[in-house]
Amino acid sequence: MNEIANLQPPASDVASLGVPHSIEAEQQLLGAILTNNDLFDRIAQILRAEHFYDPVHARIFETAAARIAKNNLASPVTLKAFLEDDAGLAELGGPAYLMRLAGAAISSFAVRDYAEMIYDLAIRRELIDVGNEIAAKAARVDVQSEPKEQIVEAEQKLYALAEQGQTEQGFQSFLTAVTDAVKVANAAYQREGGLAGVSTGLIDMDKKLGGLHRSDLLILAGRPSMGKTSLATNVAFNIAKAYKKGITASGEQGAIDGGVVGFFSLEMSAEQLASRILSEVAEIPSNQIRRGDFTEGEFRRIVDAAKELEAAPLFIDDTPALPISQLAARARRLKRTHGLDALFVDYLQLVRGTGRSENRVNEISEITMGLKAIAKELDIPVVALSQLSRQVENREDKRPQLSDLRESGSIEQDADVVMFVFREEYYKEREKPGDHELDKMAIWQDEMERLHGKAEVVIGKQRHGPIGTVELSFEGQFTRFGNLVKPWQQSLEEEF
Repeated sequence: MNEIANLQPPASDVASLGVPHSIEAEQQLLGAILTNNDLFDRIAQILRAEHFYDPVHARIFETAAARIAKNNLASPVTLKAFLEDDAGLAELGGPAYLMRLAGAAISSFAVRDYAEMIYDLAIRRELIDVGNEIAAKAARVDVQSEPKEQIVEAEQKLYALAEQGQTEQGFQSFLTAVTDAVKVANAAYQREGGLAGVSTGLIDMDKKLGGLHRSDLLILAGRPSMGKTSLATNVAFNIAKAYKKGITASGEQGAIDGGVVGFFSLEMSAEQLASRILSEVAEIPSNQIRRGDFTEGEFRRIVDAAKELEAAPLFIDDTPALPISQLAARARRLKRTHGLDALFVDYLQLVRGTGRSENRVNEISEITMGLKAIAKELDIPVVALSQLSRQVENREDKRPQLSDLRESGSIEQDADVVMFVFREEYYKEREKPGDHELDKMAIWQDEMERLHGKAEVVIGKQRHGPIGTVELSFEGQFTRFGNLVKPWQQSLEEEF
């Protein structure tokens, strides 16, 4: 039997050495499976045919796996009929080689160790291939392939390689699942306000959603000028501002209130986004801040607000047209380096797929599935903003609904929560009658007064709770959403 290749190459050329592999481990694994088919279940989640170095071994494994999957026996005798004409097997001695594999298997108890070894060696070979490809592309000076693009492409390939086997998890007992559910309930009970998830900082929204739940994908949709980016930045800042570190209910170090926030701003620059948050905190219109049109007193407020923002763990990435794989890689890196408790993506339609999808609907489906995978893998809520189709404008009632989502099928299916931002004031403002229509003008002014400074968040889908409408206040000049004072609360304030 061949010996395992030396895995520590000298500093000389790696390509000149034999690639990492172990024919002996492959033979032992195959022999054990052909002797006892029950062993296949132990390694089925780890190993695939392409992980084998020897192509003959890969075909033997693939044929055996196919038979075992159908509850048929996979032995040297049964596989002989399927592999009798295999030219590679003939070179090794034909069907007699299958008998030798089964006869030489001596350690079935170590089958998982062999599988992990074969898998690790396969990953090493893929790393060498990626490295060689990166080196070859870097050496070739091409106008169409900029170094920055090559770096992004290399990072994507390494990320895809790192992701292999990450999300595979077998069955867990109901006791484990129930214990986890009780921990979540206990954490909500202990937390002020009784929230199961991360607080948005908006009381009525928290009551309806129970906070932003871990591993959830939340879609926040709206037509242009409805304020979806403003609401997202408000919630993101509220979470970051409330961040407190300590020992969590699970006994680990982490956020006991608020959290570290990542914000992918694919439409606006980081500076524009920061100006919005600065405007909200300092209560100075963002256009004034950008123009530098403010008094000395207002400037002091801006400086004080900036100092308050310094401590907030809010990280912004404004790279345009990010592929979903790159977005996931950056989120994972942020969690590893600074921690991550909530992720915002503004907006969904500006994220790129892998380029393999034939049409836009399939690409959006790939992106939403990717965002949901990030939420589950990193165990955080992911809030993705989304555009709505123009069909909203053609209806008399402009309130959005699920069917208004662009490429709605996959978004609606993958999302745990779908919310719509709606400001009736925006539409009513554009219905202003002429100055000569006095009666209509009076009615219009009454309507504008009733709607002024109010916004709605329509919850169209929620897996964990009820759907419905949350009323919020909206201050357009500061791009700020807030808790809306109810009529009964207003009368109570007047008494005091």
